[in-house]
Amino acid sequence: MRHIISLLMENEAGALSRVAGLFSARGYNIESLTVAPTEDSSLSRMTIVTSGSDEIIEQIIKQLNKLIDVVKVLDLNDGKHIERELMLVKVKASHQYREEMKRISDIFRGRIIDVSDNTFTIEITGSSTKLDAYLDSLDKSAIVETVRTGASGIGRGDRILKI
Repeated sequence: MRHIISLLMENEAGALSRVAGLFSARGYNIESLTVAPTEDSSLSRMTIVTSGSDEIIEQIIKQLNKLIDVVKVLDLNDGKHIERELMLVKVKASHQYREEMKRISDIFRGRIIDVSDNTFTIEITGSSTKLDAYLDSLDKSAIVETVRTGASGIGRGDRILKI
């Protein structure tokens, strides 16, 4: 099962490599990873998307909690949460594709952020399933390039990750 693990960690050199090393040493896969400083400049928030059984996820969380740089760990799948991902897609926008690309982008609430004679670059945000559905709706030959950030998530309501 897919899990989104969010953690607070010391904003220090080598912290990211220690987390990544934990995953690779045990043969666990990181599907996506985002890291950025928090409102407290001494801390960073890392969001890891991974898959595994409940036992494997429990083991990952226990191992993360043992790392010196890690302050707090939260499995967002244990409660209600909001998940978003950003994707930039460059698509062909020659005369035969131009109107179709605009229409499909509007349906998925995407924004055209760059236009050239032959391409559009479209920005779209949402859940991973929404972004996948957007890509599935496009003619594969129209896709020139795709960049995705990976999931970022936050607990709903009073559910927070804070020390």
